[in-house]
Amino acid sequence: MNEVANKIAEMLLRTEAIQVYRERPFVFVSGRVSPVYIDCRRLLSFPDVREEIISQMAKKAETEIGLNAIDVVAGGETAGIPYAAFVSQKLKKPMIYIRKQPKGYGGTKQIEGILEADQRVLLVEDLITDGMSKLRFNIGIRGAGSKITHCLCIFEYSSDTLDLHEGKKNLAEHDIQLHTLANWDHVLSAGLSKKYLSNEASKQILDFLKDPENWGRKMGFV
Repeated sequence: MNEVANKIAEMLLRTEAIQVYRERPFVFVSGRVSPVYIDCRRLLSFPDVREEIISQMAKKAETEIGLNAIDVVAGGETAGIPYAAFVSQKLKKPMIYIRKQPKGYGGTKQIEGILEADQRVLLVEDLITDGMSKLRFNIGIRGAGSKITHCLCIFEYSSDTLDLHEGKKNLAEHDIQLHTLANWDHVLSAGLSKKYLSNEASKQILDFLKDPENWGRKMGFV
């Protein structure tokens, strides 16, 4: 398994950016009940971890995408903005950020910064689940005459073992290529080997990933 991905996964666990419930599970905005919660914003408070992650994101952008294929780096409101800022600085590329919806005052802009027509945008985000929020950002970018061609995230809600790649598939349907540092396979592997996760916690995460809509009901939380 990828050494860099395992290292990133261990960092997510060590900083408690990935948390497993103890008494009550986590409830997402969608209403979905989960045994685990990911908050990549915590990583910003750990300079050594932050530096390593930004370095790996920049390296992936250079090797898998190529600097000549990136005109602008974009961050999505709000979690993606700091990571986009760090990555754009590393790559020495212009940066913009995208609001979830146009602001209701002033110029009613959805995009902050300079984005010209026909520019190729690299969207930098903290994590991706089903990819729908990324596609909403792409609507704003397309409204300005450009398009997101690549999306780069720290973590992907996916598993090669379980053949779960919802976010990647949804982006691909809109000609957006996804690039990520780690996924659930890496977290579960690092979590068990480094004792961050118990066997029971690992089992519950796997059960959730197999049937996220019904996990809460099966566990008696709904």
